[in-house]
Amino acid sequence: MENTKLGSAEQSRGKLTGTVAVVTGASSGIGEATALRLAQEGASVALVARRADRLDDLAARIKDAGGTALAVPADITDRAQAEDAVQTVVDRLGRLDVLVNNAGLMLLGPVVGADVDEWERMLAINVQGLPYTTNAALPHLLEAADDDPRRVADVVNISSIAGRVAWANYGVYNLTKFGVNGFTESLRQEVTKRHVRVGVIEPGGTATELGSHNSGAMLDHIDDFLAATEVLEAKDIADAVAYMVTRPRHASVAELWVMPTDQA
Repeated sequence: MENTKLGSAEQSRGKLTGTVAVVTGASSGIGEATALRLAQEGASVALVARRADRLDDLAARIKDAGGTALAVPADITDRAQAEDAVQTVVDRLGRLDVLVNNAGLMLLGPVVGADVDEWERMLAINVQGLPYTTNAALPHLLEAADDDPRRVADVVNISSIAGRVAWANYGVYNLTKFGVNGFTESLRQEVTKRHVRVGVIEPGGTATELGSHNSGAMLDHIDDFLAATEVLEAKDIADAVAYMVTRPRHASVAELWVMPTDQA
């Protein structure tokens, strides 16, 4: 559990001071690390996920370190909840400058004989939830892009190396992450000239809870990979998010592919 010291003096110098960021899937892993990192840069951070107790704990840690955080428990696979979460953030914090679509699920296994319920869970989170939050956020992001302090806004979608390369037993997970990449590129072409920058990050192996939802042979496969590889830490991806959203107004980073050195 990371405990990042923000401090009022340091925060006042942050590149995101005066802005509001939403991070989905903020209850653990990359989402938690990203929320801490953006708070360190001075953003007021809205934490969106289903596990309210974890969000409350993270919000308390950010506040104790001198930052501003708002816990917004929501299931973004429900469009109404996704829309309400975004509206709650704007109502409570006054604006929206950065959206980090991090919430995701990875359930691996062969297509033949698959548990279709698992596919539906992945599709709901990885494919439906991301556009729901993005659609709700875009009017506010476009407004922020015309306003001080930065006159630019950001959408960062967390994809995966599985959005670049397909493997056996990753079929529907590959489908969802290739879809995230396609959606990101299309939206980038649509709104970036209006100074809402849109980018995707594609992590390789990262130490998070993502693989723990698997079982049997696929969990063994993941455990073997983790044992043989010096994988990334969640804060490595959080640093990549911070890099993207703190570029000067005239610079847009469309894609970052971040890999463990052992895996590259």
